[in-house]
Amino acid sequence: MRRMRVLFAGIGLAAVMATGCGGSAKEANAAEEGTAAQEKAMEMEAPAGGASETEAPETEEDDEESYNTGDASLDKVRNQDGIGEKELLVVSFGTSYNDSRRLTIGAVEAALETAFPEFSVRRGFTSQIIIDHIKKRDQVTIDNVGEALDRAVANGVKTLVIQPTHLMNGLEYRDLVNEAAKHSEAFERIAMGKPLLTTEEDFAAVAKAITAATAEYDDGETAICFMGHGTEADSNAVYEKLQTVLKESGFAHYYVGTVEAEPTLEDILAMVEAGGYKRVVLQPLMVVAGDHANQDMAGAGEGSWKSVFESAGYEVECVLCGLGELEDIQALFVEHARQAVESLKQ
Repeated sequence: MRRMRVLFAGIGLAAVMATGCGGSAKEANAAEEGTAAQEKAMEMEAPAGGASETEAPETEEDDEESYNTGDASLDKVRNQDGIGEKELLVVSFGTSYNDSRRLTIGAVEAALETAFPEFSVRRGFTSQIIIDHIKKRDQVTIDNVGEALDRAVANGVKTLVIQPTHLMNGLEYRDLVNEAAKHSEAFERIAMGKPLLTTEEDFAAVAKAITAATAEYDDGETAICFMGHGTEADSNAVYEKLQTVLKESGFAHYYVGTVEAEPTLEDILAMVEAGGYKRVVLQPLMVVAGDHANQDMAGAGEGSWKSVFESAGYEVECVLCGLGELEDIQALFVEHARQAVESLKQ
C-alpha cells in the first residue's frame, strides 16, 4: 500500500483536466512532419490525450501506403535491456510517421535522457495498431505499455518513473495510470508524471511556446489556427482554456479547434471570417505531426482544413510541425518528469 500511495502522489489526477519548428516555420512547411476505440482508417495518430484525444490508425489498405514517412532506421526505439535499477519510461500514443516520430517523441525522450542521466530512458506506445503497423512495414519493434512494464520488471528495475507525452488528463492517461497501478507492487518506488496541459502554468507555457514558434505569421492579417484532436471526455475543455489563455495574453489572431470535438472546424472558420483576415496558417496542436496533420489538416481532400479554408477564399499555409519538436515543449515534459522524481523523495 505504501508503494501505491507513492504512485498516486505523483499522478495529479485532480488536474484540469516544422521539421525545423525551432527555426523558421515557413522553412519547416517547405521541408515537410488517444483511444484505440476511435482509431479510424489509415493510422490517424493523435495528440496524446484520451480516448478520442489521440490519433487514429489503419486499415488493410495500409499495406500499400502512397506516402513516404521517412527512414525508420534513424529513430531510436529505446527498448534496450540491462538498463540498471532506475528507469524513466516515456509513454506516447505513437505514430507510424517515422520522421515525425524521431523529431517529436524521440526529441522528448532525448531531452529527458539529458536531464536525468541517472535514469535509463525507455519507450512505450499505447496504440497497438500503430505498433503492429510499424513492425510489419519497417520490421521495428516498439513495446506497448504492458510489455514495457514487464520488461522493466525483468530488468530488475527498482525505481520507475513514467512520463506520458499526453496532451491532457483524459481517458487514455487514466488508462495508463490504471495499468501502472497493476504493476506497482513489482517496484520499490514508482511515480507518474503529469500530462502536458495540467496546471495554469502549463497552459501559459504552451501558449508562449506555440506563439513564439509562429510569431513570423502574426501580422494582423493572418489567422493562426491550431488543430487539436478533441475528445468526448470532459478533458476536451483544455482546448477552450488554451484559447482563453491565448486571448488574455494578447494573441488575438490565434484560434484553437479540434478534428473530433469542439470547437469544430466550422466554429473556427466562422471566427476567422469575423476577423476579416486575408490569410490562414494551419498547424497541429498535437505532439506528433502524423496522419491527422497530413490528411485532416493539410490534405487535398475536400473536408480537410486546408481545403475548407481555401474554398472560403483564403490563402492557406500548412506548418507540419508537431508540438514535440519545440524545445519549450520538451522542457515542459522534463519539468513534469522532474516533479515526479522529486515526489519519490517525499
